[in-house]
Amino acid sequence: MDRQYYLNLAQGGLIMPVAADVIMHQHEDAAGILVDGARLGQVIIETAEYFKTPLAIPHMDLELEKIALLTLLGIPDDELQKYHFTTPPTPEQFALLAEKLGQGGLPPRMQAHIDSVGYVAAHAPGMLPIGMSIGPFSLMSKMIADPITPIALAGSGLTAEDEEDIAVLEGVLELGTQFILHSIRLQIASGVKAVFIAEPAANRVYLSPNQIDAGSDIFERFVMQYMLRVKKLLDENGVDLIFHCCGELENPMLKYFSQLDPAVMSLGSSRKLWEDAAIVPKTIVLYGNLPSKRFYSDALITRLNIIEQGRELIANMKKVGHPFILGTECDVLSVPGCEAAIMSKLDALMTV
Repeated sequence: MDRQYYLNLAQGGLIMPVAADVIMHQHEDAAGILVDGARLGQVIIETAEYFKTPLAIPHMDLELEKIALLTLLGIPDDELQKYHFTTPPTPEQFALLAEKLGQGGLPPRMQAHIDSVGYVAAHAPGMLPIGMSIGPFSLMSKMIADPITPIALAGSGLTAEDEEDIAVLEGVLELGTQFILHSIRLQIASGVKAVFIAEPAANRVYLSPNQIDAGSDIFERFVMQYMLRVKKLLDENGVDLIFHCCGELENPMLKYFSQLDPAVMSLGSSRKLWEDAAIVPKTIVLYGNLPSKRFYSDALITRLNIIEQGRELIANMKKVGHPFILGTECDVLSVPGCEAAIMSKLDALMTV
């Protein structure tokens, strides 16, 4: 899409959450929807229609790629959730993954995800069909028990030849990136015009700000080089990047993310977006960042709080003159027993 499309949405005062999970759980058979691409696509359309947005953002499940990848590698179902690599992925595992992907078969939930965004592209001509994927670094963080230690060791100057844990991290990053790129290619083939990449783990918890400030290349080495491969694939196909990171960030990290030149950048509520506007170019629409992780509880945030914070965000973003779409800091998850409270907060957001 022309970058002006997103700038026009911001100028027009678009307000919207990322909330397909909430709408999906209003249906009786949410678990069944997750493995039915057409029905999941209908939920994405329903969500966009409910919140009056042309941006058809898919259901976000940051376990999806991990479970699918490990399933293709033959990890038993009862081990998938807790499985972690303790040695580097082998050449045989890389070959097996390539073979399985070449055969075209994907686990049911992953296939439903691909089919769902294709459904939107085929059945919602007035909406922007958007793909979805976890980012390479965040996927790696789910497949290694302790990513922090090898990153710190690498930040001190060690390499994969010095420490096997670094070799594990680098191998898993490469394996995960290959799977992510394959998933994105399939989503592009299905007709998406933008892809929402969620990279929440790329933050100060996993990557030491002190090492980065001291000149270490850990952020470039473990985050950016893999995200740049994703961006290259999108650019080659004329598909826009919507980049999301709701983790705790330092300003240098935000500067790195800005180099990806996403059409939209979504940041967590720990950031003051009107201050980030001094770092992020005005060609990038900033999105967010009301504390939606608290929406389930009136003790944590009320409808009035949301309206007040939303108006403050809009006013401050107008002051700095940066393109802005008011929304949530992350996807809004349905919480059993809290459905009414969450929908009440989302409805309050739409009245700001």
